[in-house]
Amino acid sequence: MKNKNSVITDANEAVASVAFRVSETIAIYPITPSSPMAESCEEWAVKGKKNIWGTTPSISQLQSEGGVAGSVHGALQTGTLMTTFTASQGLLLMIPNMYKIAGELTSFVMHVSARALASHGLSIFGDQTDVMACRQTGFAMLCSNSVQEAHDMALIAHASTLESRVPFLHFFDGFRTSHEVNTYEAISDDIIKEMIPYEKVIEFRRRALSPDRPFIRGTAQNPDVYFQSWEARNSFYDKCADIVEANMLKFGKLTGRTYKPYEYVGAADAEEIVVMMGSGAETTEAVANYINSNGGKVGVLKVRMYRPFSVKKFIAAIPQTVKKITVLDRTKELGAMGEPLFEEVSASIAEARGSGLVPSSFDPKVIGGRYGLGSKDYTPAMAKGVFDNMSADKPKNHFSVGIVDDVTNNSIDYNPEFKLDDSSVLSAVFFGLGSDGTVGANKNTIKIIGNETPNYAQAYFVYDSKKSGGITVSHLRFGPNPIKAPYLISNAQFVGCHQFSFMEKYNVLECAAEGAVFLLNSIHDAKTVWKYLNRDVQQTIINKKLKFYVIDAYHVAKSMGMGGRINTIMQTCYFAISGVLPPEEAIAKIKAAIEKTYGKKGPQVVQKNFAAVDASVSNLQQVEVPTEVTAEYGFGPAVANDAPDFVKRVTAVMMRDQGDKLPVSALPVDGTWPSATTQWEKRNIAIEVPSWNPDLCIQCAKCATICPHAAIRAKFYSNEELKNAPASFKHVAFRSPKNPDCSFTIQVAAEDCTGCGLCATVCPGKSRTEEGVKALMMTAQEPIREQEKENFKFFMSLPNPDRLKLTETVKDVQFRQPLFEFSGSCAGCGETPYVKMLTQLFGDRLYIANATGCSSIYGGNLPTTPYCVNEYGRGPAWANSLFEDNAEFGFGFRISLDKKEEMAKDLVQKLAPKLGDDFVKSIIEADQSNEAGIAAQRERVAALKDKLAGDSSFEAVAVRELADDLVKKSVWILGGDGWAYDIGYGGLDHVLASGKNVNIMVMDTEVYSNTGGQMSKSTPMGAVAKFASEGKSMPKKDLGMLAIDYGNVYVAQVSIGANDAQVIKAMTEANSYDGPSLIIAYCHCISHGYNLINGPAQQKAAVDSGYWPLYRYDPRKIAAGENPFKLDSKDPKIPVIEYMKVENRFKMLQMLNPERAAELDANAQKFVDARWAKYKYLAERK
Repeated sequence: MKNKNSVITDANEAVASVAFRVSETIAIYPITPSSPMAESCEEWAVKGKKNIWGTTPSISQLQSEGGVAGSVHGALQTGTLMTTFTASQGLLLMIPNMYKIAGELTSFVMHVSARALASHGLSIFGDQTDVMACRQTGFAMLCSNSVQEAHDMALIAHASTLESRVPFLHFFDGFRTSHEVNTYEAISDDIIKEMIPYEKVIEFRRRALSPDRPFIRGTAQNPDVYFQSWEARNSFYDKCADIVEANMLKFGKLTGRTYKPYEYVGAADAEEIVVMMGSGAETTEAVANYINSNGGKVGVLKVRMYRPFSVKKFIAAIPQTVKKITVLDRTKELGAMGEPLFEEVSASIAEARGSGLVPSSFDPKVIGGRYGLGSKDYTPAMAKGVFDNMSADKPKNHFSVGIVDDVTNNSIDYNPEFKLDDSSVLSAVFFGLGSDGTVGANKNTIKIIGNETPNYAQAYFVYDSKKSGGITVSHLRFGPNPIKAPYLISNAQFVGCHQFSFMEKYNVLECAAEGAVFLLNSIHDAKTVWKYLNRDVQQTIINKKLKFYVIDAYHVAKSMGMGGRINTIMQTCYFAISGVLPPEEAIAKIKAAIEKTYGKKGPQVVQKNFAAVDASVSNLQQVEVPTEVTAEYGFGPAVANDAPDFVKRVTAVMMRDQGDKLPVSALPVDGTWPSATTQWEKRNIAIEVPSWNPDLCIQCAKCATICPHAAIRAKFYSNEELKNAPASFKHVAFRSPKNPDCSFTIQVAAEDCTGCGLCATVCPGKSRTEEGVKALMMTAQEPIREQEKENFKFFMSLPNPDRLKLTETVKDVQFRQPLFEFSGSCAGCGETPYVKMLTQLFGDRLYIANATGCSSIYGGNLPTTPYCVNEYGRGPAWANSLFEDNAEFGFGFRISLDKKEEMAKDLVQKLAPKLGDDFVKSIIEADQSNEAGIAAQRERVAALKDKLAGDSSFEAVAVRELADDLVKKSVWILGGDGWAYDIGYGGLDHVLASGKNVNIMVMDTEVYSNTGGQMSKSTPMGAVAKFASEGKSMPKKDLGMLAIDYGNVYVAQVSIGANDAQVIKAMTEANSYDGPSLIIAYCHCISHGYNLINGPAQQKAAVDSGYWPLYRYDPRKIAAGENPFKLDSKDPKIPVIEYMKVENRFKMLQMLNPERAAELDANAQKFVDARWAKYKYLAERK
C-alpha cells in the first residue's frame, strides 16, 4: 500500500530532490537526458527552496561540461558542498577534473543519467558506455535500478562520500530510468539529516583552502614521489565498500528499504545466475521469479557498487551452488576480451579462489553478454532467452540479445511471444505526434491516477529523434502494487492513436490486448471511418474484438481556439471510455490538472482547455465494428517501387518503426548513410496544406523562400512542357520579358508538407474582391493528397532553369533546386529556411560541418536524410562531429581541402609537358568567383581527366583522384547559439582568428533548443528559459561585434522573415570573401512560446524594434576606402516591449513577477538603445 510519503515523478526529479537538499552550490549545463535534474534545481532555487541546513543552494550555469567540472573542482576546494548532473559526451568532458577531484580525496557526488556515446552515430538514448569510460578515474560508482532506487542511492552516495572522502558517480539508465515516471516513497528532510551528520560537513570544510590556514594543493611531482602518492590513497578505497554497506543498512533502518552493494535475489540453491546492473535487473528478476515458480533454480545478482569493486562482498553474495554465471553489460567495448562488468566478475572469481575466499572447487562457468545499447528495449522475453542460453549444453559466450547478428553470429535466440502475467495491471499505449501535446497530457494522466487514487502508476515515453512532428509513444501502467516493469507494453488494454496517418504507416494495434479499447482521432465519423482503414487494421480490430471509438479532435480543438493542441481532448476521451476512473471524477481531476499545468500561461489558456474538456465527450462516437473485412488492400509499401535498393531494404523497414528487426548485416559498418532519402518518406502529418490560386499570385516566390521543409516550390518552364501535365496541374503565364512563352507554377508536396502555414502567412497576393482570400490558402490535405502527389511528380519532372541565367534575387534563388528537403525539423522551424537557401546557392560544391543540436537532428537523423543531390549527382557533403568542437571540425575541412587543391595544382603543373602550358594555366588561374566560373572549371577538370585517362604514371593516377578538388569548394560551419556563444565559442574564436576561408552560420534561437530550451549567452534580457526561470538578468552577448573586432572577418546579422534579400547578399558575400566569415541568423523557435505561424512577423518586429539590427561588415571595403560596416535596417520604430509582448518567454515573467519583468523590460530597452547608437555611429563613420 502507498503511504503518505508516496509521490510520483521521474527519476531525474527524484534524484534532484535529494541532491538539492544536501548541496550548497550546484553547477549546471544542459545535456540530454540529465538536463531535467538541473532544471528542477534551478526552479527550486528561484522559488527560495532551502536545503536541509536552511539555505538556498547557489545555482551556476557554465558554458560547457568542462567548465562545470572546473567550477565543481574550485567550489569543492574552497569548502562548499557541490553537485552536478551530466551524461554522455558531457561526462567525458569532465574526466580530466574527475582525476583531480579523486586524487585530492574530495567528497563530492555527481549524478549521471547514463547515455550512449557518439561513435559511428549520435545516440541521445541510454546505455552505460559513458560511465564505463570513467571507471579508472578514482570515483566510486554507484548504480540504481529504478526510480525509487535512484532517489535512495542519491542520498546513500552523498552520505558515503562525506564519510569516505572518495568522490561518487551515481548513475542510472538514461531515459529508461531517468524519464520513467513512477510512484515512490520520498525521503524526508529528517531522514536526510540523520544520514548526513553535520560533523562530517565540518570535516569537509576544514580540508578546504583558506588563507587563514594556508597550504598548497596541486603540486607538480617528479619521479621520486609520484608513484608513492598514488599508493597513499589505497586505504581510503579499501574502506569505501564497508562505508557504503553501513550507510545502506542505516538507511534501511530509517526507511524500511534495505539495500546491499551486491544484492542477490532468487533461489537460495541456484545453479545459474545473471549478474548485471541497471534497470534491466528488475526485468531479469521478474523472469527469474517466473522460472523458479516453475521448478527452476536461478537468480539475479544486482551490482549496485561497481567501484570500488569489493571481491569479498561480491563473492559472499553468490550462492555457492552456482555452476553458471551470465554477466550482462549495457555497453560494448571493441577489441576487449569482454565488456567491463564481465571482466570484473571473471577476475573476481579467480581472485576469490586464489585468496581463499571460496574453495578451489568453486569454478562456475562465466558467460558474457550485451543488451540494451542505445535504449534498445530489454524485455522479459529477452531475459528468458538469456536464461535459456545459460542452461544449454554449450551456451554461447560474448553474445548479444535483442538483435539479430548475422555477421559474427553472436546473437542468441529468444521467443518474442513470451510474456509475464500482468493481469493485475491496467495498461495503455498512446501514439502521438511530437508537439501535439500527447506526452504532456499523459504526464497529467499519470499524476492524476498516481497521486489521487490508491493505485501505483508508471509512465514511460518513447520518442524518435525528430523535432516536433516525430512520433511519440506513451506507455502507461496502473495497479494496486508497486510497478517494476522497465520495458515497453506489448499487451495494452487501451490504445489511443492521435494521428490518423499513423494507421497507414505503423502497426499501431500490434500492442493491443484482446478486448482492448481503441480510440482513434479521425476526421471521419463513426459511420464512415471503417472504409478508410486498410485490410490489416480491420482484420486486427475484428480478431482482437476491440471496442472502437473515434473523435475528430482537430475539429474540436480548432473550434475551441486551441489550434492543433489535441492533448486535452484525447485525455478526456481516455478517461471517459477506459474505465480507469468514474467519468465525472476524472473530468474534475483533469480540470484541476489543467489549472496547475497551464495556470502560469494565463486564464485564457486555462479556459480554452476547460471548454475542450466539456466538448470532448459530446463529440466522442463508438464505431459499430463489422463482422467482416471490407478493405481490399493492407499496409502499402513504405516507399515507392523506384526507390533505391538500400532504401527499400533498410530505410523502409525503419520508416515502419520496425528497425529493431533489421539484422546486423543490413547496416553500414562505419556510420555512412546515403543522402537524399527524405524524398521517399512521405510522412503525411499535415492536416492542412497550402492550395495555390494562380490568378492571385504575384510570382514573388516568398512562399518557397520561407518554407522550412522545401515542400512548396517555384519553377518556370517552356509552355511545351505542359503537353503531358495532369489535368489538375496548375500553371499561369510567367511574367518575365527574358523568358517568353513560359509558364510558372507554385507546387506543394502535400505528402511532405507539415502544415505550418508560414507560406500562406507571408503570401502578399491578395484578392481585391474577397476579404481574407490570398494566393495561398490552407486547405484539408487528405482530399487532395493523391491529386497533388501526381502534380508534384510531374512538377519534379520539369527541367530546372539554367543556373547560369539566374540572378541572386529572392525570386531567382527559389528557381534553384533546394538540396535540403523534407527534413524532420519542427513545423514552422526558423532555422531550416536558411539551410535550404544555403544549398540553393552553393549546394553542388558545399561542405557542411554541423554542430550537434537541432541542425544535426533534422539534418542527419535516421531513418532518412534531407540533404540531397542535383541531376548531376552533386550535393552537400555533410558531417557531424560533436557539440563543442564544430568550428575546429570545419576548420579541418578547410585545411584538408586547401592541401588537396595545392597537391592537385602541383601535380597538374608537373604534367604540363603532356597537358600543355595554356591548358594548365587555365586550370591553375581559373576565375571561380561565380556560377559561370565554377561551370567552366568543371569542364576543364573533365577535360583533364580525359587527357590522362590512359596514363598510368604516378602523377596522372594521383591527379585523377584529386582533380575534383581543383573546383572551388565552399566550407560552411553550422550550429546553434548554444554551440557558438557557449560551449564552442573558444574554438569558434580561434577559427575566426586563423584567417582561413571558412564560413560560419549561427542559427540563433537564443536558447539550447535541442535539449529543451535552456538559457544560453544569446538569451535576451528578461526572457524566461530553463536555467533562467526568473528571467535572464544580463543582456545578450554581442557575438557579431566580438568577431568584427578582429578586423578581417566578414560578419553579417540577418533575418529571413524581415529581409530575405539581405540574407542572400550576406551569404553570397560571405562565400566570395577569401577569409573567415560569420553570419548570425535570427531563428524563431517553439521555445519562444507562440504560434510559429507568426514567426516571420516576429522576426520583422525584432528588427523594427531595434532588438535585432540587420548589418553587414565587409573588410574588403577598407582597402577601397569605404566604411566596411553597413546597417541594413532602419531606425527603430516600435519599442522593444511591442516585440516582446507576443512571446510567452517574456509574458511568463510579467505574470509571475511583474515588478521584475518591468525592471528587466526597461533595462532591455536601454540596452537596445545603447547598442543601436553604437551601430549607428559605426555605420555613419566616413
